[in-house]
Amino acid sequence: MTDNSLSTHMNDRCVAIPEIGLELRVCTPPSFVGKGLELIETINAPGYGPPLHRHSETEVFYVLQGRYLFEVDGERFEAKMGDTVVANGGVPHRFVNIDSCPSKQLVMIVPGFDAFAFFTQLGLAMKNGRLENDAKLAFSTQWGVDFLGPPLQASSTMTAASEADRCVSPGAR
Repeated sequence: MTDNSLSTHMNDRCVAIPEIGLELRVCTPPSFVGKGLELIETINAPGYGPPLHRHSETEVFYVLQGRYLFEVDGERFEAKMGDTVVANGGVPHRFVNIDSCPSKQLVMIVPGFDAFAFFTQLGLAMKNGRLENDAKLAFSTQWGVDFLGPPLQASSTMTAASEADRCVSPGAR
């Protein structure tokens, strides 16, 4: 994630949003959009995660690699590889990658929506790594997301990788 521009690959439905430290791959086919669930794979750069938000969809996060600090409905807890976290629809939630390397999740969203369009449009709306108030209001209205607060901060909980745990590409583990 060294490039500061939004990049997409329509064939594999991937999007990178360097301003928010996110790489995303939509796993469900385009013909399935809006038909029950959406399955996405995310890679979050160290120290990155979404702001506190809520929406009507339920999200189920399965950690594939790394460690995250989650806050769901006011409760904070750590999730590591193999852990599952559920944020029911309407419940405020956020997370941050607290590992020193990129962390990876498989996320199921129920009911599904067009996650590729959502994240692509979010990336285009970002200015200097944040949504300005006008863009935030328009985005919230269009997608039914309430932004309630800032992202979690990872600085006090991040640890340096030991020599045995040095970063590897997310697909290599």
